[in-house]
Amino acid sequence: MSLKFAYWVPNVSGGLVVSTIEQRTSHDPAYNVEVARAAERVGFEYALTQVRYLASYGADAQHESTSFSLALLLATERLKVIAAVHPFFWHPGVLAKFAATAQELTGDRLALNVVSGWFKAEATQLGVTWHEHDERYRQSEEFIRLLRGVWSEDGYSQRGDFFNATDITFRPQPRVQPELFQGGNSTAAQAMAARVSDWYFMNGRSIADAAAQVREVGALAAANGRSISFGLNGFAVVRESREEASAVLEEIVAKADVAKVEGFGAAVQEAGNATKDRKGMWADSSFRDLVQYNDGFRTGLVGTPDEVARRALAYRLVGVDLLLLGFLHVKEEVEAFGELVIPRVRELEQRLVAGEDLRLGPELDEAVAAATSPVPA
Repeated sequence: MSLKFAYWVPNVSGGLVVSTIEQRTSHDPAYNVEVARAAERVGFEYALTQVRYLASYGADAQHESTSFSLALLLATERLKVIAAVHPFFWHPGVLAKFAATAQELTGDRLALNVVSGWFKAEATQLGVTWHEHDERYRQSEEFIRLLRGVWSEDGYSQRGDFFNATDITFRPQPRVQPELFQGGNSTAAQAMAARVSDWYFMNGRSIADAAAQVREVGALAAANGRSISFGLNGFAVVRESREEASAVLEEIVAKADVAKVEGFGAAVQEAGNATKDRKGMWADSSFRDLVQYNDGFRTGLVGTPDEVARRALAYRLVGVDLLLLGFLHVKEEVEAFGELVIPRVRELEQRLVAGEDLRLGPELDEAVAAATSPVPA
């Protein structure tokens, strides 16, 4: 399977880095329609619409994710749009009906990212119950089970600790159920993904760390008689030279909005460290990592088009199925990535399929070989 590409939709203000550096981007709907059409044209398969309700950490204005996603879907022909949703703000039966209708309207191109949540103040200020970390993942699992139930069964009933439904028959049921994504780094998140999700999103990480997580979660899914696909967050800086690209990245970090990064870090690391094993998302993220919301700098997609394409393929070789990318200047860099990097990735993939002994470069070859070596018993 070819590596798939997705981009973060800037449907909240402030861009995709918490920095005072200029970001030629906008959360306006018209701008986002232009980005979606450009992304579709140059080879992106997915877009992920963010979920945020209250002003925080640089996102002073927000557009709601599901309605925004539907607008982008209706403005495009092939692009799949992943709407992020919080289970504690929705009853799954209501979202299931929205999603079934959206599938009919858009040719089955809606997907959902079920976000168990980290932003406690947003939830409590809006009056919903905030459960402790592992309970939020139990809530999300019940949420997904109810979605799937009413999408596929007549007279569906479910009794749970968080959501209930009795003898529900929905018409129309979607011909194609929306793909269900989730993230999370904790033991509870991984176990949930293995049981119910189609896709598992990972925060930005090295080739070795991505490979390890693919093995761990893949094994859990296999133990449940399932398979699961893997998405990896990254932030791409593609320029004519590695030096120019690195300079852009360093300027982003140098101009970080310190107060907002530290505020975001305090909130997410409290959530990450709330897990029993202290393995939650962002639990070990540095200040530099947090300048990009989901540790995107760690993925290292910084350099020339050829360098970034080779690194992207290295991630594919260790089991990553999709790269979810953030950009500094979203529209122009989405277009440039699609025109300069994706064709190079496709060429490299074709060479692999043809049986060529492909070399990505000493550092990448070594990283892939180490990551894919058999694990000692």
